[in-house]
Amino acid sequence: MTAEILVSIGMAFLWAFWIMIPAYIPNPAAALVGGGTPIDFGKCAKDGRRIFGDGKTWRGLIGGIFVGIIFGAAQMYLASYFHWDFLPEHTWVTVISLATGALLGDVTKSYFKRRLGKDRGAKWPLADMYDMVAGSLILMVIALALTGGLGWFDQFGDLFFGVLVFIAIMIISPVLHRGANIIGYMLGLKDRPW
Repeated sequence: MTAEILVSIGMAFLWAFWIMIPAYIPNPAAALVGGGTPIDFGKCAKDGRRIFGDGKTWRGLIGGIFVGIIFGAAQMYLASYFHWDFLPEHTWVTVISLATGALLGDVTKSYFKRRLGKDRGAKWPLADMYDMVAGSLILMVIALALTGGLGWFDQFGDLFFGVLVFIAIMIISPVLHRGANIIGYMLGLKDRPW
């Protein structure tokens, strides 16, 4: 491997982590601040199972999104203050859509878990690892399209680097998800370490 390719791979991982911070934060934050009234208000779907379950609450949803936005705002401030031009530029559109989309992806996964008869906390490996990635990236692309910009997609420079960033997101997301769940379990915030 040439030095140039190694640098591109390293930068892709750095960009992936930086881009996804507003999406990575809401789920653990929701676990910390959650509780209270469930999003589904305790109602069941036509199949007799809860729509989302007790684990998805309004306080967790709103609090998790808010904390994700705060982290994204901090990123915008730090990047501007320190002139970190080598990192993709976050905007309010990317930060809000990533934070919101992450938890909407999680809630959507919970809906389908209930339809499949899976209990709260039951493993669903791929969905558990990539629900927030899918939700955050889909909502961000929609939000950027509606606001008429491509945000940091314009900063990729070439398709190869864009693909590297996407692959990096797909690699680091399950690692961070698992790590956050283990920490949550050790702190008594989760019943299971997955």
